[in-house]
Amino acid sequence: MKVYKASIDSDELKKLSVLQPRSTMAAMALDWALIAAVIAISSHFGGVWLYLLAVAVIAGRMHALGVLMHEAAHFRFLKDRQRADVIADLFVAWPIMATVEGYRQNHLAHHQHTNTDRDPDWVVKFGKAAYTFPQELWVLSLNLLGYLVAVNSLRDLAHILPRLAQAEQTRRYRLARFAYYLLTATLMMLLGVWKGFLLYWIVPYLTMFPLFFYVRGVAEHFGSMDYDDELGSTRTVIPYFWERWFFAPHNINYHLEHHLFPGIPFYNLPKLSASLMRDETYRANAHITRGYSTGVLRECLAAVRRDKPGQLVQT
Repeated sequence: MKVYKASIDSDELKKLSVLQPRSTMAAMALDWALIAAVIAISSHFGGVWLYLLAVAVIAGRMHALGVLMHEAAHFRFLKDRQRADVIADLFVAWPIMATVEGYRQNHLAHHQHTNTDRDPDWVVKFGKAAYTFPQELWVLSLNLLGYLVAVNSLRDLAHILPRLAQAEQTRRYRLARFAYYLLTATLMMLLGVWKGFLLYWIVPYLTMFPLFFYVRGVAEHFGSMDYDDELGSTRTVIPYFWERWFFAPHNINYHLEHHLFPGIPFYNLPKLSASLMRDETYRANAHITRGYSTGVLRECLAAVRRDKPGQLVQT
């Protein structure tokens, strides 16, 4: 693989790597506040369309919680790593049936062996129909529909959750996690909110959340990629405003920048991107695409070439 050597000043990288715990805590608090708000609004006013909008927003915030778990996996959550793992497990990982350490072991291996047979993410995706491109529009549409009816979601969860649970865990940790879910279930029963839990957590978790996760997963490493070039094997997407809410929470769209410098926390990725764009080699060769629903879609539907970063030309 052709490796890219960035020309960013080391002092600038150090500044960009500095953790800002308040930014992380604010992001997490806002995610949960939005979840609570849309549940309250939908429950109060009712209506099918408002409920479906609530499901989409909640699923988007689940995705956002997953991105914060990703930050914790890279030790970019808080300065105190032990405290960071505890808080991240309680408020971002366990609610979506994952663990920080389980995700960390899987994800760091992905970074170390990106797009190779030693990359755990690549191994479970490469060659599968859902990740083989280009695709016909009707095939891709059926695949996306499979998530909305939870068929593909259950399939993916059956593969993902056991992988994330393979991390070495102490007996104390397993008991704590069991107690967490037991306490949650008990509170649901005592408060009589099981129906709300199913409607506003389980339904988004099994439908739109995996759909958003799948779209992002495809956008990051599949569809018209150049796996022989570090700058072409990972895609950064410049999303439209509405796409940020669902496919790209917390700057996760800056995926190429993240792979080049995984030590930069999410709130500094836009600054990192701006710095990299000052480098002529990066600017000319980085795989940067405009829009998940436009550029990424076009790259996945047909073979394309890029004359300029973000510019797609049908071949």
